[in-house]
This record gives sequence, C-alpha cells and structure tokens, in this order.
Amino acid sequence: MTGPAPRPPRTAVVSGVGETEFSKASGRSTTRLAFEAVSAAAADAGIDPARIDGVVPYPMGPTAEDVISVFGLPDVAFTAVPHLGGASAIAGLRLAAMAVESGQAEHVAVFVARNGRSGTRVDKRVVHLAGRHFREELEEVHGLSTPAQWYSLICRRHMHEFGTSRDALAEVALTMRANAQLNEAAQMHGRPMAREDYLSSRVIADPYLLLDCCLETDGAAAVIVSAAGAVTDRRDEAPPVSILAAAEGHPDSPDDLCGRADLFDTGLTRAAPRAFRAAGLTPGDVDVALIYDCFTFEVIQQLEEAGFCPRGEGGPFVLAGTIALTGALPVNPHGGLLSHAHTAGMSHVVEAVRQLRGACGARQVDGARVAAVTGWGDLGDGALALLSAG
Repeated sequence: MTGPAPRPPRTAVVSGVGETEFSKASGRSTTRLAFEAVSAAAADAGIDPARIDGVVPYPMGPTAEDVISVFGLPDVAFTAVPHLGGASAIAGLRLAAMAVESGQAEHVAVFVARNGRSGTRVDKRVVHLAGRHFREELEEVHGLSTPAQWYSLICRRHMHEFGTSRDALAEVALTMRANAQLNEAAQMHGRPMAREDYLSSRVIADPYLLLDCCLETDGAAAVIVSAAGAVTDRRDEAPPVSILAAAEGHPDSPDDLCGRADLFDTGLTRAAPRAFRAAGLTPGDVDVALIYDCFTFEVIQQLEEAGFCPRGEGGPFVLAGTIALTGALPVNPHGGLLSHAHTAGMSHVVEAVRQLRGACGARQVDGARVAAVTGWGDLGDGALALLSAG
C-alpha cells in the first residue's frame, strides 16, 4: 500500500498590509484599532475578511478570540502567540508563514494594536517581562526599572569597548527624523529635528537622551500572510511580497541582562545567520533594512549583530551616511519607532512590503528588491525576516 500523495510545497507571501492613523490619543479601544488595521490589510490583499483562517496577535493586546469575534470569522484553524516582546512581530510573521507553508491555514492575520501613549505605557508593560523576580528584588531597588535604563548599559559598554560616539547616536536619530519628513503618516512628520535639538534634549538614562528614545504610540498595524496563488482578486499596484526566510533567536540568559557574559550577544546574533542561510542570501544582498529602533544605539548594535558590519564598527558605519535614504543601506525610510510610530515593529514589516512594491513615493528606495526586517525584544530576544519583491 502507498500512503497519500505528499502535499505540493506552498510558498508564503505577504498579500496585504494595513495601518490605522498614529497618535497620542486614539480615543478607541485596542480591539477597535485591531479591527481597523486587519480590515485594511484584508482590503489591501483583495480578500473578504471572512476568509481569514489564522490569527497571530501581539502578546500584549487584543487576543485571537477578540478578532475572531469582532469579524465573525467562521472557521479559524490556526492561532499562536509569540512571546518575544519587540521581536514578536517578526516571530509572528514566521509563525504565520509556517502555518501557510504546512497547509494549516491559507490567510493568516498578524497584528499589533495598542494604546501605548494614552493607555498602557512602557512602565506598565515591563511587568510582563521574563525574570520578574530579578527586576523587583535586584534591579528596581537600584533604580533600574525601564528599558531605557537596562539598554543604556549595553550602549555605555559599547562606547567603552569600541569608542562609539555620541555623534553616532545622533546620526541615527537625525536620519530617522529626516525620513519621517517624507512620510505624511509619521507622528513626527512636520517636526524636523536639528542636531542642536537632539543634543539639548534631556537625559533619560545616560547616555540616552530623550531623542535617543522611541515614541509611545496609539495605533495598530497588520499584515495578511497568504499561500501564494490563494489571492486572485488583486490590484496590479499591490503585488504579493515573498517571505524568503524568517528566524528567531534568544540570548544565553533571556531573563537576565546584567549577569550575561557578553552584553552584545543577542537573539539576533543567532537568528540572522539562520535566516540568511535559509534564504540563500548574504547581508550584502539587502537593498533596504527595517531595523527595530527602540533606541538609537539598538540600530547600531543590530546592524552589527545581523552582519551588515563587523561588531564594533557600527558607529563609523552610520556616520559614513550608509543608513541614509541615499546611502548604501537605507534604514527605516518611514521614520521607524523613533519618528514614525511604535507598533512593536509591525509597521516595519508594513514599510518593507510597501518598499518592495515601489509604493513609497518620496521616500522610496530605488531598486528595492530585498528587504531585511529585524526585531529586538525583552532582554535581547531577536528575530530577522527576509522579504523579496515578486
């Protein structure tokens, strides 16, 4: 006897993307925001939302059950929740692609919806981090209570070991703000930043100044991951974008930063080589990078750990103008978490798709065919996805 014929291989694509507007006060529930973003993504994909049969929510916010209920989805066969903090958007994209490729679902909605400014702000969200006993009993009593304080330790160590300068941090902040001036949807659109503005902003956690820190945002972003060929009613200007590879990784001590032997070794250090190997690409093949910019230094660190430049050379890399819109590796053309909006990295995926479609107007990267999107979460979890046009 012979068994059933093997399933033909299926390719996962991002078929649709959607966002709400971004603000300091949405005036709407996070479930409503999720509904709006997922609806927009389904419309962009050219599908009726009722065809969504997989849901991957961000770990803090509306659940899969919330989305199933508000849409009245008739037959959801796959749900999952990645717990990687700011790397969850990329980890969620990976889960959705795996579900599609294995035949468990045909259209998976991956979304982030939050009232991160008017509702649950960062000081309340950190209670969900791993190793809470370390935070409460060993760190918070000494004033280490927010990500700015924890991650500033990594930045200061990098400055000590490699001579990374304040000018390098400023270059990241100024680049993201300049990009946002070309994006009408960015929270900081119409609010240009001069170097003097950056340098005069108040200290948050040395060496981080206010303008080294990302925004806190109300809003939502979503993508639909589909099986290639499952979307037929498409507009020519919104072709599917292929998910070439996605990988996640975790540092040696994912629940503790201060006791880590190597502060620079993160989940991205492990995830990036896996993703590039799976896609058959190298960092040199990437045309545009969407780097999780929770803080300016994290752009520098992730450029290093993802392999775009050697460890310790991220400062000179950005100071050379490499990450500018006209540079060799444009980073976050939409303005990033620093100047566009903080949707925990989901808007980075949305921007990558739009760049690969050639639909970004004044901020469009010429000839963008391959995009890399990173995620940085919690105390060093990391993820990287590689997307391509066509």
